Amino acid sequence: QVQLVESGGGLVQPGGSLRLSCAASGITFRIYVMGWYRQAPGKQRELVASITSGGSLNYADSVKGRFTISRDNTKKTVYLQMNSLKPEDTAVYYCNADWTRLEYWGQGTQVTVSS
Repeated sequence: QVQLVESGGGLVQPGGSLRLSCAASGITFRIYVMGWYRQAPGKQRELVASITSGGSLNYADSVKGRFTISRDNTKKTVYLQMNSLKPEDTAVYYCNADWTRLEYWGQGTQVTVSS
């Protein structure tokens, strides 16, 4: 019943931009903390950005000033605008929904930054 579906990944050159989307269903979207995580080959999954129901923002130091997380509660969608992309941003990006003990994950979308 619960689904988080990511889209928008792909191949982009260094300095380019991508916009990731995560469409949620089966949850009361407005009350969840929504987040984007990423996992690069050989590395642990890390938090990239999160946004609470009240709009409070949190970013990893490595993406501050370049990435922007936002949410549209009407569309039940969370976005990650990624600008000035670097090769080290290459990873599978995962959407996460969290509310107290309830936590859900999307299947991930590949982002590759390469010339």
